[in-house]
Parts: sequence; structure tokens; C-alpha cells
Amino acid sequence: MKKILFVTTALIATASVAAADVRLSGYGRFGLDYNDANDRNVNGVSKTTITSRLRLQFDMSAETDGGVQFDARFRAQAESRDNNPGTAVFNGARFGVVYNGVRVNVGNIIGAVENMPGLYLETRTAGIGIDGAGFVSVVGNVNNEYFNWDAYSSAGSGANGVEVLYSANGFTGHLSYSTDNDSTVNPGVPNGNAGGPDRIGVMLAYSWNDFTVAAAHQSSDIMWEDKTLVSFAWDGGQYGARIAYADNDGIDKLGIYGNVDIGAASNLLLFWTDEDAVSATDVAAGRNDNRDAIAGSNQQEGSSYGIHYSYDLGGGASLEAGYRRASNDNDTFQVGAYFSF
Repeated sequence: MKKILFVTTALIATASVAAADVRLSGYGRFGLDYNDANDRNVNGVSKTTITSRLRLQFDMSAETDGGVQFDARFRAQAESRDNNPGTAVFNGARFGVVYNGVRVNVGNIIGAVENMPGLYLETRTAGIGIDGAGFVSVVGNVNNEYFNWDAYSSAGSGANGVEVLYSANGFTGHLSYSTDNDSTVNPGVPNGNAGGPDRIGVMLAYSWNDFTVAAAHQSSDIMWEDKTLVSFAWDGGQYGARIAYADNDGIDKLGIYGNVDIGAASNLLLFWTDEDAVSATDVAAGRNDNRDAIAGSNQQEGSSYGIHYSYDLGGGASLEAGYRRASNDNDTFQVGAYFSF
């Protein structure tokens, strides 16, 4: 998943600004989503609905006479799922500074786990179909505990944390930290201590020739959020392959992925994942498996698989289509258009 990394520091406070830049970019996507878990008589949602998103991104930067670059980013986004029209919202801002390859971000940070190469599918939506189809392909998503790591939020305030990034000669290092200053009793913290959770994440990646290896770890006060992930990817031009594994606080998940270019404009991608069951120890400790709480948006232990097709229409537009079956036998199929600007 491509990301532009920005960083911050308070060390340079008096340098003059030599240049400034404001850039607008974004994308739109819209299409049809078939989900056999929906039922108008049960959850009030039709099996086939419209899904869409429009994102407008603002990137601002200024560079001092000494070569220190200050950056900021925020987004406006309108989204519709299950045929419910969305209202545009602004997200929390990220601020940063970069100097000599060292980047430090504050605010709505990227997050070390989120930034790990090989975490998401090699598609424009980073998942299956036109909106990701629940992202069951991600090895960090298990036990109805999805996206439980620090990540840049496109429609919310984000983690409001701090992170340091460094890249050189194919190596990337990323350290992130966030804390939730909630003063209420947090049931996820041992002994019910007051205050919100602390998260510490670290990611290391190295690329050479056609290969990329990466590993990430997150430590958290909250149940299910301790996780270690690794990935190994090969990009051979027309062909690509990847394997990923995660230990999600005792729940193992393995993923195997492959994609191939067909002609000059088409790409076909396949994935398979396998997730372990929650252990008896976890259940006895009150870590109950509630994966059936949200039908169709989560998965149970076992295998999931999917296929995605993309056709490049030129000019930044493409046709995206995908099918996936989750291990709880939930089938989805999506097709739609994606364009960037």
C-alpha cells in the first residue's frame, strides 16, 4: 500500500522559510457490492448495494534555508457503504519535519504496523473488489479484532501519536508510539486501571533486487493487540508472489498471495489465508471468540480465499472486480470503477 511519509521535530524553530508548496490529490471509487450475509428481513440491508468513496487530500510543505522540510496532511472524505449515502468529513491532521533521511511525525500518525510492506494486497484498494471486501486477506485481522493497531485515519482523529522513520539504501526503520488519555476505567487494561491504552510499534524492512523482507511488532495494554507480523515478497515484473504470517496475541494467521500481469492492461491476483482458532486458555481467561457478532464482515478460524481482476482504462482510471469467500462461508462479489486525480 503506497504511502507518503511525513515527519516532525521541534528542534528547528527559528529557521526562515525558503519555499512552500500546497498540493491537492485524491481518488474516487464506486460500484456494486454483493454480500450474501445481508438480508432485508434480518439486518435491513439488501444483498446487493452501492459502495463508494470520494477522497480529497491536502498536502502542505515548506522548506527552510537549511534544508529542513516541514509537512502537514489532512483529508476530506465522503463514503457510502450498504447503500447509505455518506457525509463528507475532515480527518485529524498529521504534522512533520524531515531532515537528512530522518522523519518524525506527530498527530494522525501512519503507525509502524500499518506501514509494513506486504501487509495489504497489491491492488488499488489494498483489498479485494472496489472497497476491500472486509480485508480478510490481512494477516493482522483475526477474531473480530480488525485493524487494532495504530494507523492513519482518513475519517477520524487518528492515534494522535509520535513516530520516527528512517530510510537509506533499501532499509526502512519505523518506530511509533501513541497513548489514549481517557480517564475512565478501561476494561482492557489489567486490573481495570484507569487511563487509556499505550501502543508501541516497530517495523524493519529491507529491499534488494526483486525482493522485500519486512517484520513488525506492536505491544499494547489492550487485549488482542499484541502482535508480530512478517512478510516476504518477490516482484518479478510480470509476476509477483508474497507470503505473510502474524501471531495476533496467540492467534496464528498465514497468508499466501500471487499476481500476474495479463497483456498490457490487466492484472489478476489471488490470495489464500488460514487462521487458527482461539485457544482454550484464552476462552477461560474471558477472551471469548465473538467472530459471529457482525455477520459477513469478519471471519472464523479456517481458510479464506479470493480473486481480484483489474483492467487499466488509462488516464488514472481502472475497472476493479473481485470475489472472496471468508472462512465463515460468507461470499462477496464487487465490481466498479476507480479513478485517481
